[in-house]
Amino acid sequence: MRKYIGKRLLQLIPIILGITLLSFALMQSAVGDAVDALYDNAGGGVSEEVKAEKRAELGLDQPFIVQYTTWLGGVATGDMGTSYISGKPVFETFISKLPATIYLTLTSILLTIMISIPFGILAAVKQNGIWDYIIRVMSFMGNSLPGFFVSLLLIYVFALNLKLFPVMGNSEGWKSIVLPTLTLAIAMAAKYTRQVRATILEELNKDYVMGAKARGVKESSILYASVLKSSMLAIVTLLALSIGSLLGGTAIVESIFMWDGVGKLAVDAIMMRDYPMIQAYVIWMALIYVMVNLITDILYHYLDPRIRLEQEG
Repeated sequence: MRKYIGKRLLQLIPIILGITLLSFALMQSAVGDAVDALYDNAGGGVSEEVKAEKRAELGLDQPFIVQYTTWLGGVATGDMGTSYISGKPVFETFISKLPATIYLTLTSILLTIMISIPFGILAAVKQNGIWDYIIRVMSFMGNSLPGFFVSLLLIYVFALNLKLFPVMGNSEGWKSIVLPTLTLAIAMAAKYTRQVRATILEELNKDYVMGAKARGVKESSILYASVLKSSMLAIVTLLALSIGSLLGGTAIVESIFMWDGVGKLAVDAIMMRDYPMIQAYVIWMALIYVMVNLITDILYHYLDPRIRLEQEG
């Protein structure tokens, strides 16, 4: 297992190099740059000479490969550069936004688990019954609604009409997290409820379940001791993918609710063409997905004896 983890970590190096090189090239091919965005937002009216001096100051007048290698050398020494817009260190700014995104990720995942697993099991056990139909219809509706529509609907009902929660921001304690969490959890829970139902039904039709029933084992014991445990591989995979995307920041939800996390930071950086901040976000996303996949593989090792025996062999 240690060799496997070490090998996966080494694979991270070429992955990050490739992703950062590609994203850097795409940003360079965009129309305009950070200097144009900076002066346009300030009201324009700036001569091309002033813009040229600013580009020279930021190093934007250098060839692409020079800009990339300079930036990469800084990252290798722990310096991710300075924001073109705010003038603050990129790393410090990015780290300051992470707690809000991690907080939103944890609450969304916990609420999703609390909804999807019980309702998915109930729908599978009551297959083709009234509860199954109700849960399937609700999950279909939840999976069909776009995130921005759900967020605006929740704001209209619970913030503007009932005035139970703030419209936006994260300055009012636990109340601020409720609507963003609900927005993310509704879509994820709807999708995962269907997946949990399908996985449980597949397990219930296997021979070992039939054999356990024939031996007189209680259905509750079969469900929770065997079926649910065997279904955890699929559930863990789904949760891992969601955790990766949530830690990357859900840009639409964070922007609508003005939630001061990395998703909103990335959207603002893209709008302002703040290249160092965008590159920091790209590195973060690459790290998150590689690490989440690695953790998922490690969990597979302990959840599935077949995988464990194959790796040890």
